[in-house]
Amino acid sequence: MAWPCRTRTLQVVDTEYSADAVEWCPVPGWHRILACGTYQLQKPGRKPGVNPSESDEPHTRLGRLYMYHYSEEQPFIPLTEIQRIETAAILDIKWCHIPVAQHPMLGIANAKGTVELCHLTGSEKNSCKLEPLSSVDLGAQCIALSLDWSTGREQCGHPLRVISSDSKGKLNLLSIDESAPSVHILSQWKAHNFEAWIAAFNYWDTDIVYSGGDDCMLRGWDTRCCPEMPIFTSERHSMGVCSIQCNPHREYLLATGSYDEHVLLWDTRNMKQPLADTHVEGGVWRLKWHPTREHLLLAACMHNGFKILDCQGSMAENTEECTVVSSYILHNSLAYGADWSRLSPRDSLAAKQDPLSAPELSEGPVASSDQGGKKLDLQIQNLKIVYESPTATFDVLLDEEGEGTISQVRPESGSDPHSQCLGGRGLDIKCDQTELAKAQRESSILATCSFYDNILHVWKWETSQINPSE
Repeated sequence: MAWPCRTRTLQVVDTEYSADAVEWCPVPGWHRILACGTYQLQKPGRKPGVNPSESDEPHTRLGRLYMYHYSEEQPFIPLTEIQRIETAAILDIKWCHIPVAQHPMLGIANAKGTVELCHLTGSEKNSCKLEPLSSVDLGAQCIALSLDWSTGREQCGHPLRVISSDSKGKLNLLSIDESAPSVHILSQWKAHNFEAWIAAFNYWDTDIVYSGGDDCMLRGWDTRCCPEMPIFTSERHSMGVCSIQCNPHREYLLATGSYDEHVLLWDTRNMKQPLADTHVEGGVWRLKWHPTREHLLLAACMHNGFKILDCQGSMAENTEECTVVSSYILHNSLAYGADWSRLSPRDSLAAKQDPLSAPELSEGPVASSDQGGKKLDLQIQNLKIVYESPTATFDVLLDEEGEGTISQVRPESGSDPHSQCLGGRGLDIKCDQTELAKAQRESSILATCSFYDNILHVWKWETSQINPSE
């Protein structure tokens, strides 16, 4: 089965701080809401006669949470900023998949070691606002690194829980009181010797959680039993494990990613050997299964951009490697946040022209976060990495004195042999039009963000499945 496809940049937004997490709201009626979290390390203020590099004052981890509304009625700038919240640096954000007390709820893991809950009020079509609701501290001198909700199958599982991981290697199981609503800690335990980069639920059995750490360990835990004893430990990854997601459509299927640049698929009934091992040539910071198509997996591959993997062969035919069907490559940045939208894009061009044979599009418009309607150059300040480790730390220092350089986002062709780079304007696949006429076209809207260049991207992936025998 061939996969003629292309990606088209719809909009590029300057987030001002380094963007590391992006999430479309999964709650029905709110699918057009997009949240983006940022992280920036700010040096202490200058003191007369003191060299800033020799100052013993701590740096401040700043963050900002953006809320956007997506509208196809504005094809050239579909995102409109509706809110921004100044906060501690954000490491992860996740929406609860179901409404809580009749409102969409967002969980935030931040650099102060806190998991915060906010809920959306108002209406999606008119005005909506994210308001703080409750929070819980995970412990002193730790950073909350990730979180996941127990509602991944978009069902109301009781009790409602959140699992969070932190920089001290702990896992934190949280309970949500829906009547208040409020959050409190059910249990905490040491899971890894170094940073516990990721924690995730088994969506089919939410008493089971998985974790990955900078100790290269992938572990499973039964929260009903003594949590200090894992139900399995895998050392199959050769570097820190930083992404895990359970497939919400197919039971027993788990995806994991690591700084070792490999995406592994697992049958959770046998964690001794993975079903498939795919080298994506970049550390895998986030993995997201498609909301409706069980075999499509989105990977944020740090230095190597974003990849869409077709896992059908590994799931059905036991092939040892998934197929990379599309790539969205960036320059001079790290791919961190990534998510599929649940919107079913209206094919606004269908009545006028073939969407895959449309005239070549220029690179997507660049919009400022303040939505002033101005097209601006994307400037990158001089960046200094002030803390280096195998963990690809978030700590990036903004040097405000240096002159910036202009940086353009240029998606380009990746390992997909059918892809072709068109002057930096995005991936474009030129296919035989008679075959396309037979094909069943589908499209998805995605949001991704990259770290050093402070950019949020919204793009469309268009694909047609063609049976060569037809």
